[in-house]
Amino acid sequence: MTPALVVGRTHATIKDASLQGATLWLVQPIMADDRADGFPLIAIDAVGAAVGDRVMLSSDGPLARTRLNAEKTPVRWTIIGLADQRN
Repeated sequence: MTPALVVGRTHATIKDASLQGATLWLVQPIMADDRADGFPLIAIDAVGAAVGDRVMLSSDGPLARTRLNAEKTPVRWTIIGLADQRN
């Protein structure tokens, strides 16, 4: 699992058939101190995330295929959890 921050929503007018109806978020992987950790990624949403949410990502292929109900998909990242708010 990889912690990340949802920084925006993205869309594609032409995309793989497995992505029809999927919400695509632009997410920035982060370190424990909230500093960016690499380049932003595109992830499908499995939990109802929103811009500004801290989330957990998974790169598990079978999970993405199950979520999208597809035998094949180009999806690499799936948002699988929302992080609790910090005090």
